[in-house]
Amino acid sequence: MAVVFERTSLLQRATPWFSGFDGPLAFAVFLLACAGLLTMYSSGYDHGTRFVDHGRNMLIAGTIMFVVAQIPPQRLMSLAVPLYVLGVTLLVAVAVFGITKKGARRWVNVGVTIQPSEILKIAMPLMLAWWFQKREGQLRSLDFFVAVTLLAIPVALIVRQPDLGTAILVLAAGLSVIFFAGLRWRWILPPVLLGMVGVVLLVVFEPSLCADGVRWPVLHDYQQQRICTLLDPTRDPLGRGFHIIQGMIAIGSGGFLGKGFMQGTQTHLEFIPERTTDFIFAAYAEEFGLLGNLMLIGGFVFLVMRGLTIALEAPTLFSRLLAGSVTMIFFTYAFVNMGMVSGLLPVVGVPLPFISYGGTAMVTLGMGLGILMSVSKSKRLVQS
Repeated sequence: MAVVFERTSLLQRATPWFSGFDGPLAFAVFLLACAGLLTMYSSGYDHGTRFVDHGRNMLIAGTIMFVVAQIPPQRLMSLAVPLYVLGVTLLVAVAVFGITKKGARRWVNVGVTIQPSEILKIAMPLMLAWWFQKREGQLRSLDFFVAVTLLAIPVALIVRQPDLGTAILVLAAGLSVIFFAGLRWRWILPPVLLGMVGVVLLVVFEPSLCADGVRWPVLHDYQQQRICTLLDPTRDPLGRGFHIIQGMIAIGSGGFLGKGFMQGTQTHLEFIPERTTDFIFAAYAEEFGLLGNLMLIGGFVFLVMRGLTIALEAPTLFSRLLAGSVTMIFFTYAFVNMGMVSGLLPVVGVPLPFISYGGTAMVTLGMGLGILMSVSKSKRLVQS
């Protein structure tokens, strides 16, 4: 009797590898990536190979996303503790014998020079999601205290470097896990109200608090100056306030429809500082106007909503917490960057996802997207 072997096509063999991709999420990322390439071509036209390098970074991030999407959430959970311990150990190494650049000690040489704080952007939500998964069904106040302690250790080490931008992202990722795990509102409202009162007092007493010679506790001098500059950029229009003032001029001059692609005067006359990295949103807003801003914000809103939907439909507590936290990382990136460029938040080193130039941040974003794809894939496997 003859045995017939049916040969599978290349498409049939490749289909399982792509089954982890969530269609709507991938579409939103594709549109944002296109906007990033378009903006980088214009803002980085005289920055050598910035446009080509940006495209390369996107391809690397896409490859990382594809690989991480194939890892089931259960395997990701097994990486939580080792990755967290590695990240914190490297942060301690940075504090002891790290490499200092531009007044900040953020890097360490382990054969290659790396920035360990970037590891914590993913390791932190993994660790806290693992912790709450282990305590599922028996959560007590002490468990939340332990979670806050696990979060406080790396955040304190990152702030000490100092690197306020990365500290904000790690803090936001960790707090979102703690919130989604069921933190009660009576523990949330007091610090929120206290922070609001502090902001009001800061605005009211700004002239005396920001006077020359006045030093605030805890904050570094440059961090204090960033807050004072936010409250009154005209205090030093050609120095510390230059970034904010030029960013607001670029955004405002774009009008409703923008000046047009490659037509931004603030951008191409080099008035916008860091126009391919932290302040690229100003370059985008000048050329594409309010309409372009609304479309870009709409893309980020859709990405966040899709990520939260994936989190809500995840089959396990670990997957839900992890997907929700990773989604909030994207939200924090976009919110903080747009806020600081618009003069609503202090200037910190936070890039705009898929738009700003930067290889390390793009790798982190690729890992985050891969995690969301992995959780989405696990949901469909459970349903089937």
